[in-house]
Amino acid sequence: MWRKVVFLIFISFCTNAFGNESYFLMLKNSKVNVRIGPGLDYPIKFIYRKKYLPVKVIDKKENFRKVIDHKKNSGWIHISQLKKVNSIIVLSDRILFKKPTLNSKPIANIKSGRLFFLEKCKNDWCEVKSQNYIGWINTEDVWGKN
Repeated sequence: MWRKVVFLIFISFCTNAFGNESYFLMLKNSKVNVRIGPGLDYPIKFIYRKKYLPVKVIDKKENFRKVIDHKKNSGWIHISQLKKVNSIIVLSDRILFKKPTLNSKPIANIKSGRLFFLEKCKNDWCEVKSQNYIGWINTEDVWGKN
């Protein structure tokens, strides 16, 4: 029994040590099919209709990536529908600040689910922008930052 446990721990270590870590990408288009398997022959599970939505890649097979979103929906997307991430989603209500510190001037109250584009990051803070705002947000509870 203990040999099986040691073997499973070893396999888990090797999987993490050799680059099977998850990472974020974002949707390239405003309509992206999510399939139940890694191929165009698999049926569509659902359709994303949110351009720039950050998704976490948790597996890959040939030209498909298995992704999961901030609401725990998952499925397979063709790599042509994804691009390098530069967006985040705020997972809880937050405050947008003028500078990367809690002592800075608050700019706006940000509601959970809001999508922002990343400008740059310093430690636990990222400068973000949306149509209406540009400022700094603490990245403690956001989805999409690698």
